[in-house]
Amino acid sequence: MGAGAVRMARPHTGNPHGHVEAHSFDLQTIPVAGQTVEELAAEAVGVTLETTPDIIATAIAYRSEQHARALRAAMARQQLTNYELVPEVVAALEFAQSTGDIRGISSLVVYDLGSSGLTVSVVDTQSREVRYSERTSDISGDYLDSLIREQQIASGRIAHPPDAAGLAVLDGLCREAKEQLSSNTAVALPSEQGLVLLAQENFESLIMLAIESSARMARDVITRSDRPVHGVLAIGGCARIPLVARVLERWMGVPVIVPESPETVIARGAALLARPVVPEPVVSAAAMDAELSPAWLSAPPKRRKREISGAVLTVSALAVVAAIGLGLGYGPQVLQRDSHSEGSPSTPTTSAPRTTTHDPQIAVAPATPTETAAESIAAPPPRRPTTEAPPPPAPGPNTIVVPGLPPIVVPTIPPEVFPFPPPPPR
Repeated sequence: MGAGAVRMARPHTGNPHGHVEAHSFDLQTIPVAGQTVEELAAEAVGVTLETTPDIIATAIAYRSEQHARALRAAMARQQLTNYELVPEVVAALEFAQSTGDIRGISSLVVYDLGSSGLTVSVVDTQSREVRYSERTSDISGDYLDSLIREQQIASGRIAHPPDAAGLAVLDGLCREAKEQLSSNTAVALPSEQGLVLLAQENFESLIMLAIESSARMARDVITRSDRPVHGVLAIGGCARIPLVARVLERWMGVPVIVPESPETVIARGAALLARPVVPEPVVSAAAMDAELSPAWLSAPPKRRKREISGAVLTVSALAVVAAIGLGLGYGPQVLQRDSHSEGSPSTPTTSAPRTTTHDPQIAVAPATPTETAAESIAAPPPRRPTTEAPPPPAPGPNTIVVPGLPPIVVPTIPPEVFPFPPPPPR
């Protein structure tokens, strides 16, 4: 996964186990547009697994622990668990060793120059241990594209774009010109602002200082690692530029290996490392609900079929089970209310959507409004049985109370029963 695209690779069936050809993969590139690269990768894996049921293993390469946490969170939101994460350097070594490109090299520099930055790592090829590694964003494919853009505008052939959208289009043309120069001596691309015209010689003089700076960084990384190296593996989209290999070999004094399609090396190596994840005994949805939900909560909303049957709980998914409970609305605040519900009625509350904090590597999607409503509705408290007699009614105006006797109520006689005589005349 890069800053600009997600690359997917699938080995052809029937490949020999001892040697892998560089072209023995089905490759697909998905541009990143309008969403994070982790979310795009998780969605792409989910769609691929649903449309291609014969895939039994998935591996995803990551650059750092922060990157790995974001990937786990995105995969959890897609209800995917049958996968493993592998470091990018390990995936690159797997591919290079499988193709025989680094045969006989015991200590190697992996030089990865992509669109967002440069990573240089010193690796022991036998143990695959990273001895030392550094990354910088000062040198990147995007930076080389900006050098071309500014040179084209300064030449007077290209008008400066009036807005950010036009600037992005011009950057895309400069990137395309850079990629075409990997196999051509000159390139000309028309645009609304003018003609992007670039020759190989001009391009190399334009980026020479940046490439030499990257070689100096690689040499410094070797010095800090205190390990001798016997070769350089150059990968990433910018490794296609012929100047990169020439400068690295001059500065490092060791052979520089540039595999075919260097921008897909990590994806192809991850595909070779993919192994099925051994599942835990599957926990049924009913058992999970009975364990995680208090008895006095109303029934949770029905979940989609894919959420129940599509995701397999793995060895590392004990925390995922708790995370699924949080996603359904059974958060820690609900369980806490249940522990205090005996003897006092609970006041229904509506809590904001939450994500799990028990495992920083796993996050769960916010609860839907229906799920939040299910959490906030509770059954009324049970009525307590009573054995006491109701208190006697308060005595009325016609009631005579005699101690020791029940109250005596004197009836009121209407005047029509015994009419009074008329008054005497005056």
